[in-house]
Amino acid sequence: MRLKKFGRTGLFVSELCLGTMTFGGEGEFWGKIGTTQQADAERLIGRALDAGINFIDTADMYSAGLSERITGQALKNLKVPRENVVVATKVYGETGTKAANSRGMSRYHIMDGVKASLARLQLDHIDLYQIHAFDPATPIEEAVRAMDDLVRQGHVRYVGVSNWAAWQIMKALGISERLGLARFESLQAYYTIASRDLERELVPMLQSEQLGLMVWSPLAGGLLSGKFGRHVPEVASAGSRRAVFDFPPVNKDRAYDCVEVMRGIAERKGVSVAQIALAWLLHQKAVTSVIVGAKRIEQLDDNLAACKVDLSTEELAALDKVSALPPEYPGWMFTRQGEMRRAQLSQAR
Repeated sequence: MRLKKFGRTGLFVSELCLGTMTFGGEGEFWGKIGTTQQADAERLIGRALDAGINFIDTADMYSAGLSERITGQALKNLKVPRENVVVATKVYGETGTKAANSRGMSRYHIMDGVKASLARLQLDHIDLYQIHAFDPATPIEEAVRAMDDLVRQGHVRYVGVSNWAAWQIMKALGISERLGLARFESLQAYYTIASRDLERELVPMLQSEQLGLMVWSPLAGGLLSGKFGRHVPEVASAGSRRAVFDFPPVNKDRAYDCVEVMRGIAERKGVSVAQIALAWLLHQKAVTSVIVGAKRIEQLDDNLAACKVDLSTEELAALDKVSALPPEYPGWMFTRQGEMRRAQLSQAR
């Protein structure tokens, strides 16, 4: 398991991060995602730590806080030294109450949220605290100031965001720099070989500003697991999460084109389609850590094995070709107008 520098910070995290969205299963919605209870969660966390994962991601809204409770209790029961694990959680959604201020990225909610998360996780600090979504009702400066206060108070070590647009993150970074506040150091975002939209605006921004990238749903909700495909019988996907919860949105035709190419590579290497999908992400320079979630040890073991899959230049080229984004303005104009300057850069090196 390789360790990677977390953005521009001095923190190092494992290239795979254990996601805990399957823990709990509280309520009808989360029951579709996963119903992993304490004993099984401890087995999954234990196996992940033994494999070299030092990064665990959860969120206050997962199963109305139950995922955080299970995660915190697991770390305690397993007697994991605090310095051996980087714990990340998120704030934004509701955790049970329906009060008007029980959601969003307001100072009110963030300050209440961190205290509740610390209690559920049984920790004295959170390593990475992330705003889970963009809140159109709250000024970005209010959220940035609140997160900075949490860092200064010692409740939080680093702060990040999830599911924000490039312009929103840049505005927040500008505010942080202007006011001397703790800045967002990472983005947690959806990215797969079948959905490369992130590469249009967000990846260039992340690389320019040296932010870490945590990838959620790297198998597109199971669509890239190998259980789905144009010529795969429906019975093969029965019981999978994607069969009962069709999310995230994906262009199925493009996804199945990718699956066909990945299946060929997987068969030649003697590995699973899922491992190829994960390995492709691990080969992307912008990616810091890929979040993997599992309900069973066998699923986790299959995901862990992706770290050992090395894709050749030819294989990466084939995967890039089948998954390439269609041209979109102003990207195609950048390509056209920047051609001569890129050639000059190439010659200068």
